[in-house]
Amino acid sequence: MKNIFQNINTSVAKNEKLLAVLIDPDKMKLTNVKSFISKVNQSIATHIFVGGSDVDTGLTETLVLEIKKHTTLPVVLFPGDVIQITNKADAILFLSLISGRNPDYLIGKHVEAVSKLRDSNLEVISTGYLLIENGKQTSVERVSQTKPIERDQIQHIVDTAKAGELLGMKLIYLEAGSGATHAIEPYIISKVKQELRIPLIVGGGIRTKTEIELAYKAGADLIVIGTAFEKDETFFDHLRK
Repeated sequence: MKNIFQNINTSVAKNEKLLAVLIDPDKMKLTNVKSFISKVNQSIATHIFVGGSDVDTGLTETLVLEIKKHTTLPVVLFPGDVIQITNKADAILFLSLISGRNPDYLIGKHVEAVSKLRDSNLEVISTGYLLIENGKQTSVERVSQTKPIERDQIQHIVDTAKAGELLGMKLIYLEAGSGATHAIEPYIISKVKQELRIPLIVGGGIRTKTEIELAYKAGADLIVIGTAFEKDETFFDHLRK
């Protein structure tokens, strides 16, 4: 599967909203993949993201191979570390944690990844990744040793996102973090979207269909849902095609 970024851009141009289901290799049992993906296929999901902040070696590739048996949706890596890179997926979000100041997550890990990506068939999509405060410490904060941007620092959030675009990022990802106590507020999404000319991804803490609709209305082009499905697969019932 190719041209994933181009297809995202085409959908954005047509005002077609996208939805990704995030699967954490550390939390998904292989025996549950078939039934879970069956529900994904019946939903409005357009992409499957695979990754987590802290995943053991080999788990990601094994999970991706199993997922690919049961769906034709694009499988995109959302890696927390270099060890999660596998050529079995279709694409990778090449994430730079631009909200933080840890050089490892701004460029260091990316240099390490080049040896794996050089001869890979993965579509590499550079993505500016912003962690936004959500009321508790997230695994991203713990692993990356960076602080999220406070929610009331609206202009700083906007300027950071815009800086990512000006640096050449293809996507901007606003993230409240896995298990966030609350989703990123629509007014923050709206302010960021007004400044960008590239697609905007929003994830973390979104647990209801209403929150999805509010995020779309505010300007999110692609929404990522993870914890809501992990805790209650009946959430798919609200997102059928």
